[in-house]
Amino acid sequence: MFHGFLVIDKPAGVTSHDVVAKVRRALNTKKVGHTGTLDPFATGVLPIAVGDGTKAIQFLDESEKEYRAVLRLGISTDTQDLTGRPIAERDWSGVSARDLERLLPRFLGAVPQLPPMFSAIKRDGVPLYQLARKGIEIERELREVVIHELAFEWIRLPEACFTVRCSRGTYVRTLTHDLGEALGCGAHLLELRRTRSGLFREEDAVTLDALADAADKPSLLLPVDRALEHLAALTLNEQGTRKVGNGVAPTDEELTEPALAGLADGERVRLYAGERFAAVGECDHGKRLKLVRVFN
Repeated sequence: MFHGFLVIDKPAGVTSHDVVAKVRRALNTKKVGHTGTLDPFATGVLPIAVGDGTKAIQFLDESEKEYRAVLRLGISTDTQDLTGRPIAERDWSGVSARDLERLLPRFLGAVPQLPPMFSAIKRDGVPLYQLARKGIEIERELREVVIHELAFEWIRLPEACFTVRCSRGTYVRTLTHDLGEALGCGAHLLELRRTRSGLFREEDAVTLDALADAADKPSLLLPVDRALEHLAALTLNEQGTRKVGNGVAPTDEELTEPALAGLADGERVRLYAGERFAAVGECDHGKRLKLVRVFN
């Protein structure tokens, strides 16, 4: 049985669900899930949890993501990307590369963003994209997202390539749409590639073909606890190891070194039995640990 995380370089033209199915076949295992869905036309980093990795998805730190994108000025679409129906075409000839560069400060930091109708956000249990396909548009609330970095790699009007580091929940196609509206000519997304999702990076990604052909597939998996390195690590003593193995939270005296006094309320930690990753615990208000998830 395989356990851990794969960083798949998703190709264009397949859904994130398709990738999960292909990984299941390649590893001959059923317990597979993905984090951070990518649109079918998008490529790049798609983290895939395998085996016990699926238990750790809730603990991942995917608060930041990075993308490389190509926009086209002058045409707006209903999906805000190349897969949609054109809904407006405006003259972009008066826009210069300098105009694009001048816009960037306006879109840095905390900015409001209106989620697109073509999104997986649900209203009364129904994804918005299902309503959008029926021609139904409903009122949505603005959401605050954070754009940490935004820069153009090249500008060859009416197209331009930019990179963005942003908070989770940011729609890059909506960012593209908003840039176009700010210029007065509209825009839509031509290409989108995710280069980082949390600690999962493009340089660690493997293609589906490489996974299928790999003789040593386990070597491609990131261990479950490595994906949780943003959590502090505590080591259990012999008594603590027995208790956690029985699903009972350890006390401070059952750690190799007392550490609970230094934890913040609600802080989560990795618990180890020697070198073996055993569980994720959480500090409560009384400076006691409770077990959130035990790993085999």
